[in-house]
Amino acid sequence: MQPVRDAEALERAFGEPWALVFKHSTRCPVSSAAWREVAAFRKAHPEAVVYVVHVPEQRSLSNALAARTGIRHESPQAILLESGRVAWHDSHEGVTAEALGRLLPAAVVR
Repeated sequence: MQPVRDAEALERAFGEPWALVFKHSTRCPVSSAAWREVAAFRKAHPEAVVYVVHVPEQRSLSNALAARTGIRHESPQAILLESGRVAWHDSHEGVTAEALGRLLPAAVVR
């Protein structure tokens, strides 16, 4: 998982053919559970591009992501970008390894 530390890293996520952006709160137990799900997804699919925004530490980047996508901020939250456009998003208990695995296009899976 690639941490989003600045606007340039966020821009890279939008430039990917397929990328998952996970908004994670390091202070929330629900977000910790979603983190484990994203980690399990990433372990099963190491070829998948996953970016992580640590919300408390990068509030401005989290807000920029919400503004750019038009998706109201929630945490935890997963946003799938396909060629810079939102293809799917969910939050809280909807962020599961199984749900994320169903989103992988054949072109990403090796």
